[in-house]
Amino acid sequence: MPEMFPDPFSHNDRLSLCPVCLARIGARHEAVAEEGGQTVYLVKRCPEHGTFRTPVWRGEPSITSWRKPKLPTPPAPQNAPDKGCPYDCGLCAQHRQHTCTVLLEVTARCNLACTYCFASAGTGSVADDPDLPQLTEQLRKARAAAGPCNVQLSGGEPTMRNDLPAIISAAKELFPFVQLNTNGLRIARESGYANALAEAGLDSVFLQFDGTTNDIYRALRGAPLLADKLRAIHHLGEAGIGVVLVPTVVPGVNADNVGALLRVAAAFSPVVRGVHFQPVSHFGRFPHSEQQDGQNGQSWQKGPLPQARITLPEIMRGLEEQTGGLVAAADFLPPGCEHALCSFHANYLVHENGRLQRLSVQRKACSCEAAPASEGADAAKAFVKRQWAAPAASASGESPSLGSAQSEQNLQIPEALHVAAFQQGKDSDPEVFLARLCEQHAGAGSDAAGTAGQGTNDLDAFVRRAATHVLAISAMAFQDAWNLDLERLQGCCIHVSAPDGRLVPFCSWNCTAADGTPLRRRAS
Repeated sequence: MPEMFPDPFSHNDRLSLCPVCLARIGARHEAVAEEGGQTVYLVKRCPEHGTFRTPVWRGEPSITSWRKPKLPTPPAPQNAPDKGCPYDCGLCAQHRQHTCTVLLEVTARCNLACTYCFASAGTGSVADDPDLPQLTEQLRKARAAAGPCNVQLSGGEPTMRNDLPAIISAAKELFPFVQLNTNGLRIARESGYANALAEAGLDSVFLQFDGTTNDIYRALRGAPLLADKLRAIHHLGEAGIGVVLVPTVVPGVNADNVGALLRVAAAFSPVVRGVHFQPVSHFGRFPHSEQQDGQNGQSWQKGPLPQARITLPEIMRGLEEQTGGLVAAADFLPPGCEHALCSFHANYLVHENGRLQRLSVQRKACSCEAAPASEGADAAKAFVKRQWAAPAASASGESPSLGSAQSEQNLQIPEALHVAAFQQGKDSDPEVFLARLCEQHAGAGSDAAGTAGQGTNDLDAFVRRAATHVLAISAMAFQDAWNLDLERLQGCCIHVSAPDGRLVPFCSWNCTAADGTPLRRRAS
């Protein structure tokens, strides 16, 4: 019998959902000593469908040290209370955080059939797409409810729409920062397309980028797409659009590739502005497996096995171990905007030799006083606008003009990116080149914050480099029906614009039961 640790939280009563019937049920955290250290499980029982145990935190840093106290600052409710959280989303009076990012889904169509897809994209036709006036009205309602936050255009695959530049322009008229969530295939394959998006006002691209080998893309996306991903990054850099690489991290597929991916991102700075890891979540479309109920050893329910999960601390430690200390798990900080258990982040200066210098303050066990949650939301909005856009746009607050001297200076394409995207000859396999690139930088280490003189000639050189070559490393753990914690959900700052104009927390909008029944999607 495994040793039981004391519960890591001062309170043990939580609320979650049954993953079978989506009924609201009680839950608790249980900490268990396992081979790799302490694992914290979310344990819940539905009277009708039994007990479910899902790992939510494995190992160090400990869950007790991972704190960022916040004073709830509820936004003005859009929805009258009825059934309670999470059924009254819109936002309801129980929500505790303002909107940092509004996500607008512009299509359900897609040019891939990914193994994992929170939106179950790929169905529908052009006729099913919301038209431009409808999307513009959704944007107006979102602006009225959320104020001048950031907006992300998503889907489906947004580039399936030929009027995407017009949608970007409509969003840019209402919001200060517009980002596109895309697999990058059209950007890679269609000459001039990235320039058209930049001219429409696009600031940044959230690029699906799962790793540095084609086997990873075959497993997750059904095709060898690495060359397309590299060309997309190159074209976006030429167009003056900032790029954030977004890997879905899946155990047994690419969890052992996070270090190589980080080294490649650093080599592609300043075009690549950040890496945003997303531990795999099980909603929408995902491979179904069976999981033992655990209550009596006889009952089985559809759901992900524990080994199909990877938690935030595992990614932090993986980054340190796989890069040989280029980054350290202790570098990463809990968020100031969303709930502490939802994400981590750290910022680094990328030196010419590939060395990373930590810019954020190293984490300590938090004993600080709680700050208003709205302050964290405001800080997050400002950071995203500054960091995830191209350097020229970040410095001036405006989108860079294509071909301008400032844009050319700040977005000079790294030689490594050019060769990776367009190399010719017998060594043209991008996998081989990226592997060699990682080997070349394997000796580069990290510098601690406050050592500005190391790796630069003087303070002026440090400041100049920091204006363009900062790399943001972060991760966000989305919740599904098995690990949903309503306390986390109520602190969410990423809100989907529903067709009826309401704002719905991302994990509530995308939550699906074991049989695929949606909690919110297509119900608004």
